[in-house]
Amino acid sequence: MSEATVTSKGQITIPVDVRTSLSLKAGERVEFTTLDDGTVIMRPKNRSLLELEGMLQGAGRRKGKVKAEHMNIGGS
Repeated sequence: MSEATVTSKGQITIPVDVRTSLSLKAGERVEFTTLDDGTVIMRPKNRSLLELEGMLQGAGRRKGKVKAEHMNIGGS
């Protein structure tokens, strides 16, 4: 378990083990969600799918649809 101290300005430094596990780098944003029971969830603020549009254009791009089994869903 990691912990951090809140400064007088309301800031904290995210512990290195947490930054590593979330693959956070300097300048990236995080999102906080507070649940009804008081639990707070911190997630990396990822890009929306709309921001990714057009990134795969160019040489080597396959035309046509990609089958689900070729998408490596779940990281396996």
